[in-house]
Amino acid sequence: MSQATKRKHVVKEVLGEHMVPSDQQQIVRVLRTPGNNLHEVETAQGQRFLVSMPSKYRKNIWIKRGDFLIVDPIEEGEKVKAEISFVLCKDHVRSLQKEGLWPEAFSEVAEKHNRNRQTQPELPAEPQSSGEESASEDDSDLFVNTNRRQYHESEEESEEEEVA
Repeated sequence: MSQATKRKHVVKEVLGEHMVPSDQQQIVRVLRTPGNNLHEVETAQGQRFLVSMPSKYRKNIWIKRGDFLIVDPIEEGEKVKAEISFVLCKDHVRSLQKEGLWPEAFSEVAEKHNRNRQTQPELPAEPQSSGEESASEDDSDLFVNTNRRQYHESEEESEEEEVA
């Protein structure tokens, strides 16, 4: 099977299929990606551990911080305690919430994650001419990168730095 055909089938499986976790499987949230196809995740109970990505997903499906996964436990693992069995997209999360299978600890995180994706600022329809620049710089129309943590600087801190 060619790489393109394999990718097509894997993407079709992830986007089209509706997955319900079995008794042994868990729903987890990705915290960070240390590398080597490993992901640090957190369960609904707050337990943190590493999960491995199976070879069928490597270079075909990308996982970022904040995504939700269904994982199968690995008994012999010390650091790596599970393997990814399914990547949940926002449609899967919504359907699991409707069915009552979604963990309560992740409910507000999932809603916030979906809201942030829906309320990203769009680019202005007509660019302003360079002569109409305002005195205060407003960055609200810039693209928000959801892969990075958002740091907000208060005006008081920036004024103190300017005075000093």
